[in-house]
Amino acid sequence: MTTGVPLRIAVTGINASDNPAPGTGVARSLLEDETLDCRLAGLAYDALEPGIYLDELFERSFMVPYPTASEDALMQRLLYVREVFGMDVVIPTLDSELPFYMRNRERLAAAGIRSLLPTEEQYRLRAKDRLEEVARQADVDAPAQRLVSSHQELMAAVEELGFPVMIKGALYKAYVAHNLDSAMSLFGRIAAEWGYPVIVQQRVEGDELNVIGLGDGEGGLAGLVAARKLSVTDLGKIWTGVTIRHPALEAAVRRFVAAFKWQGGFEMECIVQGDRIHLIEINPRFPAWVYFATGVGINLPARLVRLALGETPQTHSDYETGKLYVRYTMERVGDMATFQNMMTRGEK
Repeated sequence: MTTGVPLRIAVTGINASDNPAPGTGVARSLLEDETLDCRLAGLAYDALEPGIYLDELFERSFMVPYPTASEDALMQRLLYVREVFGMDVVIPTLDSELPFYMRNRERLAAAGIRSLLPTEEQYRLRAKDRLEEVARQADVDAPAQRLVSSHQELMAAVEELGFPVMIKGALYKAYVAHNLDSAMSLFGRIAAEWGYPVIVQQRVEGDELNVIGLGDGEGGLAGLVAARKLSVTDLGKIWTGVTIRHPALEAAVRRFVAAFKWQGGFEMECIVQGDRIHLIEINPRFPAWVYFATGVGINLPARLVRLALGETPQTHSDYETGKLYVRYTMERVGDMATFQNMMTRGEK
C-alpha cells in the first residue's frame, strides 16, 4: 500500500498488564507490515495503560470515555482525535466497547473513519448461551451447560452435570470447581462482578486448542492460525503456546465463518479429543495473543485494515508448526510528564 500519505490508525485495548488486552499486539503487527505505511494512535481508558508509554508503537495516545458512560462523549472524542491526529481506520479490541462501534459504524464511516466489525447479530453469537447454536453450524460438539441465577439452580445444575464443572461469567472469567463448596464460592464471586446469569458448564478433558482468524464478511476466511496452550495465567490467558495444524479444527472454523458470514477478527477456543472438537467459547475480536499469528507469517491486523479499506488482502494460512510463543513482562522507565499530560489534557 503506497499512497504517499501514511494511514492513521487508532487502536484500543492498549493495556498490557497481567490481563493483557490485544491492542499492543495489534499495533506491533501493523507496524511490522512493510507494505502498510501507517502511524498509530492509542485510545486508552486509564492514564496508566502501558501502551501510552510505548512510543515505539503509538505516536500519540488519547484518553477516551467509556462507551457505557456516554456514547455521545465518546463519539465527540473520536472526532477530535481524527481532527488533531487523523483516523482513517479504528480497530476496537475489547468486547465491552464493540457494541458502541457496531451501532455507530455508519456515523464513523461518514466521518471518514473505517472499521471491520461483526454485525450486531454476529456479536450476539459470542454469548455463552448461544454456544450450542454456533457449534451446530460448525458441526462440532459443545459441552452441556446451564444458566443459573440462584444457589438452588446452581445445586441442581451441578447435580445434573457432575463435577468437575466450569463456573463462568456471561462475558468474562471462568473457573473450575471440583466440589459444591468451590462451586458456591465461585458462583458468588462471578455474580458479584458480572451479574446474572452465571454459566455452569460441563468440564471437558482434552487438548486446549485456540484458533485466531479473520472473516471477510462474505463467508470467506482471510487467514487463521491454530495454537495449543502450553501454559496459561490465572485468568486463562495464554502464556506459552505452540503452533499446530489440525485439519478437522480448521475445517470447523471455515464452516463457522461460511455459515455466519463472519466479519472481522475472532478467536475460537476448543477442547479437542482426537478429531472430536468441543467448542468452548467464541470471542468476537482478536485475542491478546494476536501477535503470535503475525510472528509466524499471518498478519491478521494488517489484513483487517486492507479489508476495511475495501482492498483485497492475502488470505493464505501458510505457517510452520512447532513455533513457540512465550509471553514476558518488562519494565519501562519514562517521564512523569506523560502521566500528568494524560491526566490533565487527556493526550500526549
